[in-house]
Amino acid sequence: MGINFRTSVRAGPLRFTLSKSGIGVSAGIPGLRVGAGPRGNYVRVGAGLVTYLASPATRRVSRYGTPPERTLPHGAAEVPLVDATGLSALELRPTGGDDVVRQLNEAARRTRWGWIAAVTAFVVGLAFLPCGLILWAIAVPSCWWLFLRDGLRKNVVLFYELQSGTAEWFERFALAWEQVSGSQEVWRTVQSGAVQTTYQHKTNAGVGSLVRRITARASTEVPKYLATNVEIPSLRAGTETLYFLPDRLLVRTGKQYSDIAYRHLRWRRTATRFVEQPGQVPSDTRLIDRTWQYVNVKGGPDRRFKNNPVLPVVQYGQLDLTAVQGLLWSVQASRVSAFDELCLELERRPS
Repeated sequence: MGINFRTSVRAGPLRFTLSKSGIGVSAGIPGLRVGAGPRGNYVRVGAGLVTYLASPATRRVSRYGTPPERTLPHGAAEVPLVDATGLSALELRPTGGDDVVRQLNEAARRTRWGWIAAVTAFVVGLAFLPCGLILWAIAVPSCWWLFLRDGLRKNVVLFYELQSGTAEWFERFALAWEQVSGSQEVWRTVQSGAVQTTYQHKTNAGVGSLVRRITARASTEVPKYLATNVEIPSLRAGTETLYFLPDRLLVRTGKQYSDIAYRHLRWRRTATRFVEQPGQVPSDTRLIDRTWQYVNVKGGPDRRFKNNPVLPVVQYGQLDLTAVQGLLWSVQASRVSAFDELCLELERRPS
């Protein structure tokens, strides 16, 4: 489907429009004046140059590796797991080179006074009925104005103008992202641990390492608190999300944002073997082998265990995203080729 660049975006009651003369602002409500509004940010990317202008204003426990990985069976030998998520947006130092991250964090911290005023007016009016009807009549327009003001103050406006080479690259990147979002299942590794002893190896289906995964979701969306003219490929896992903007990787943890310039980003794609639970194999994955919950030293079934189910060995695509600043994301997709085109486009990104 590709990426659609719009020439206008809405932030609360105002519409921001990009034209040759700059960023224009119009209000759909006559007489509305709000002093504290969002900042209009304009980014031009292309020809080896990035120009930035701002106008004032469900868990799953699994194991993987080579040897393969699988879901942790009950009663298996304990393998210590360590964190595999790197730094969060609260700890990452922004490297985008502008103050968009600061604006987003300020917008996220602002209080929504409209809801507070509406709930307060309703409770007080209810307590003093029928005189409370007068309070409600006065509160309705005031709360309405506060809702509009909150919508404006809680959004940061970011316009992108991409030169031909960068626009074509981002279009190809969005098409490559459809391979990821089209996968039946996507996960992020949050903990990992190496299988070290022979006993651990034999009681953990013969895998080389264990991981704890959480379900992730790949889609195309606009980050919260950001009003922009382009939809952004995003990867959400738990409370953390990555947004692949045209000029940077935006990192979100809860309401906190940070960013990583693409020049600092490192990526690696691999095909990993994974031991799954019976009945949990995604339909778009590749079944390559089988193993048993308990194995002997040669890899065959351990005959000492009467209840020793056969487990499927599948092949998943894996993407590792890292940065020296502390970013660490390891993602698996049920479609083994999901990240192939994506990584090629990251390598082709205009400098």
